[in-house]
Amino acid sequence: MSTKVLKPILTNPLDPPEKVEFNIPGEIARATGAYEEVMKEGHDLIHRPVRSVSIEQIEKQHAKKRMTVWERIRVLTDEEPNVLYQNWGKNLDGASLVTAILRIRGRDVACYGHDFTVRAGSMDATNGNKLARLFRLAGEKGIPLIGMNDSAGAFVPAGVGGLDGYAEAFTALRKISGVVPSIMCMFGFNAGGGSYLPRQGSFVIQPADTFFGLTGPGVVKSVLGEDITPEELGGPKVHGATGVADLTVADELAALRQAVRVLGYIPDNNSVAPPFQPTTDPIDRKTWEINTLLKKAFNSSTGFNTPFDVSIIIQQVCDYGDFFEMQPERAKEVVTAFGRLGGHVVGFVANNSAVASGQIDCDSATKIARFVRFCNLYNTPIIFMEDTTGFLPGREQESRGIVQAGRSMLDAIVDVRTPRILLILRNAFGGAYASYNNYPTGADLVLALPTTRLAVMGPAGKEFVYKDELRKLRSAMAERVKKGTEQRVAAGVEPPEAKRGAEKDAAEWLKQEEAALSRRYERELMNPKEGLSLGSISSLVMPTDLRKELGTNLAFLLRHYKPSPMSGPQREFH
Repeated sequence: MSTKVLKPILTNPLDPPEKVEFNIPGEIARATGAYEEVMKEGHDLIHRPVRSVSIEQIEKQHAKKRMTVWERIRVLTDEEPNVLYQNWGKNLDGASLVTAILRIRGRDVACYGHDFTVRAGSMDATNGNKLARLFRLAGEKGIPLIGMNDSAGAFVPAGVGGLDGYAEAFTALRKISGVVPSIMCMFGFNAGGGSYLPRQGSFVIQPADTFFGLTGPGVVKSVLGEDITPEELGGPKVHGATGVADLTVADELAALRQAVRVLGYIPDNNSVAPPFQPTTDPIDRKTWEINTLLKKAFNSSTGFNTPFDVSIIIQQVCDYGDFFEMQPERAKEVVTAFGRLGGHVVGFVANNSAVASGQIDCDSATKIARFVRFCNLYNTPIIFMEDTTGFLPGREQESRGIVQAGRSMLDAIVDVRTPRILLILRNAFGGAYASYNNYPTGADLVLALPTTRLAVMGPAGKEFVYKDELRKLRSAMAERVKKGTEQRVAAGVEPPEAKRGAEKDAAEWLKQEEAALSRRYERELMNPKEGLSLGSISSLVMPTDLRKELGTNLAFLLRHYKPSPMSGPQREFH
């Protein structure tokens, strides 16, 4: 007697195959003919990219903790996607890339996503053409773009067609840059063109356990003989620190949700303002927490040299304390963030003294320039918060091009046409002040806290202002040591010991005298008085009134600003 072996199957035997009828409900159908045949063929073609994928391919994607492209779309929106450009050949040419229009929170959004379950999401000429069409459509209709990148790169059997496809997509995406904003999510393993294309976007979001870069570890090993992991070569820690990725997150779900969150702060295109969101948070709400923060910091033992986290001030100013920082892992001595003030989206650019005294280096200058340019392109007002001791000096910074990076920051600020306000929190010294959105560089309004220390130089400036007094003090040291030694010897102290004691007393005396000059320098020059008298500062604001003053002035400026694309000459920039 033979025993029948039961094999597990993935299909449900109790679930009959779908039977699609092409008759009007209630109609008495005649015998089927050519019409029904073409309808069935069309139905199969429409659903081919989804249904031709084997369950094994989907399971492989899930085993890697990745979603399919259709699952990713469902995270972005609950509404049915309007899939466009459904072109593919007998080998599913073109089907490895899905292009669609989505409705996300009431807004039309162009979206594309590589389908890794079909030919590993690879690109051919068909893909490139349809991706370029989507980009052009987004630009023509003025709608933002979201990209979900998960591709093995060019489809090798397609030959140069895959490269042409990438080149066509590169060109189309570049031409809508500055016309509509774009958000790129990086999933899986992307190299070459799969990295260049999304980095053309406005913002890049990278989850953990993903890679993108010029080449993969295998190529690095074969060319340079260097053993390196994908994480070390092009993981989120690397790209988050360099600014290649604007946001790094835990997983795909977080990436997609962050993409929707970014969308809430950016406009559809360069002709309109970012979305206004009514608020019940009173614009005249007192910001007592800012007062408490500054009081504890500046009344401490280190006085006005005490660092503090500027994000606390941004939080207190924003509606409900909510703000969204961009590039939080890069150049932490400056904070660039989106927030809302009185319902209006605003970009914040703030020196953060909690990190390296808020000094501006190559990375922070570039970070500021990039964020400011985005706000300028897309009609977003900017509030600058200044608290920096200046640009970071030294051989390392000069060798990296701090002059060029600083110039890029200044160029971006000078070119700003959107409403912009400068709030000086504390330190504003030298070239950093001169290039940080003051009246001469085009600020609409300059406000300052009473704690402001506006000067050509910081405390070291006393060496130039009081150089005669300091020269006399230091030249008197030898005479004080001589007299002190003589007094001690006369009192019976051994000469060597007497000299050491006299030198110690003289050094302490000089230290006290120099400290007194430092206090005098701060009192006379490191304060907002001269700035107020010259008109460099419009007015002083109390810490508890920051939200009211910033919000009221921002609303006034926006009432007289008409959102529009940038016009006039586009100047050279780094």
